[in-house]
Amino acid sequence: MTRSNHRIERVNELIKEVLSELMLTEIKDPRVGLVTIVGVRVTNDLSSAKVLFSVMGDEAARAQTLKVLKAATPFLRRVLVRHMDVKVSPELRWVYDDSLDRSFRIEQMLRGEAAPPKKGNEP
Repeated sequence: MTRSNHRIERVNELIKEVLSELMLTEIKDPRVGLVTIVGVRVTNDLSSAKVLFSVMGDEAARAQTLKVLKAATPFLRRVLVRHMDVKVSPELRWVYDDSLDRSFRIEQMLRGEAAPPKKGNEP
């Protein structure tokens, strides 16, 4: 692993830790479900970060949580600047991570509890 890749990985992990802590302690909005920060992927120039999150609940709960997270982004970026050794925090892009949903569906299919999802116009 090169030196720059190692730095990026450290920044990814730091942002993940800080955001996870903030989800528990600072985001008190009742519209937000149980949010888990699954991962963070920062660009090489540290200008942008894709934040992968999951949340318990249905599609409406996910949409509402995403709306609240986007509204809280300026606050979260200010806190990140204080925890990181940078002058400007990366732009945060929130992306719902559906890997837990997919693994749950696969597990159900393997157990024979659910039919596979229908594709397109198939009966």
